[in-house]
Amino acid sequence: GLCPLSPAGAQTTQLLVEPPWRPAVLWDWVTLTCQGSGWAGATTWYKDGQQWGQEGPDQFSVTESGTYMCDKHGTRLSLPMTVLDDPLVLQVPAQPLLEGDTVTLRCRR
Repeated sequence: GLCPLSPAGAQTTQLLVEPPWRPAVLWDWVTLTCQGSGWAGATTWYKDGQQWGQEGPDQFSVTESGTYMCDKHGTRLSLPMTVLDDPLVLQVPAQPLLEGDTVTLRCRR
C-alpha cells in the first residue's frame, strides 16, 4: 500500500495493491483496494485519467493494464497505481520507502 502526504487535517484515500509490489503487472493477478473515510460502498474509480464506473466496489481484480486511481466520497483522490502488461519487470515493495532503507528488488518474467 502507500501513504500519501496531505495538508494537515485533510482526509486521504489510499489505493492498496496486492501482491504488494510496484509497478504491478497484469499477469500477477492484481487486486486493487480503495480505503478512505468516505461512505461505505461509495467508491469512484478512474482509469487513465477518465472516470471508470461510479459507486463501485471498494476492491476489484484488474483485467486491463493502465493507471488507476480511486475516490471515496468526502476524501481526496488517491495517488495513481500503474498496472503494466510487460513480460519482464523490475519491482520494488509497494510500501513507502525512506532514504537509508534496505530494499529488496525483484526481477520477474
